[in-house]
Amino acid sequence: MGEAALNQRGAEWEQPRYSIGEVAERSGLSRDTLRWYERIGLMDYIGRDHAGKRRFSNRDLEWLALIGRLRTTGMSVADMVRYAELVREGESTFPERLEMFRKTRAEVLAKIDELRQTVAVLDYKIDIYEGKAQLARPATITVRDSEEIKV
Repeated sequence: MGEAALNQRGAEWEQPRYSIGEVAERSGLSRDTLRWYERIGLMDYIGRDHAGKRRFSNRDLEWLALIGRLRTTGMSVADMVRYAELVREGESTFPERLEMFRKTRAEVLAKIDELRQTVAVLDYKIDIYEGKAQLARPATITVRDSEEIKV
């Protein structure tokens, strides 16, 4: 793809085109939540049409998809706002952003491990109630301390 085509895609990607209602429908977020995201600084400047109504771009939709994923990780709103601030500050904040994502990734992996253990207990209970297992203690559930040592 040539530079002119990339510039055109960038211009189209940034072009305000979607109403708040369309974005609410596409994102699954309420209009109030979208306004709140803008108010707290989680969303960058949202374009306005000639009547002053919000108009969102494809770039905004992509950002909302990322925010949705970060919410799924359990990241706090304060951390998401901090991340948005870092993005606006530019490339010099890459190390801090990288550290945020590494920390969040580690937390998500710990949650996955905890959920796997929970599924094992549920499977055990299901087997008991279906008559497939004898009553016995389920496998020991391990807990990891801050140094990843099982206790």
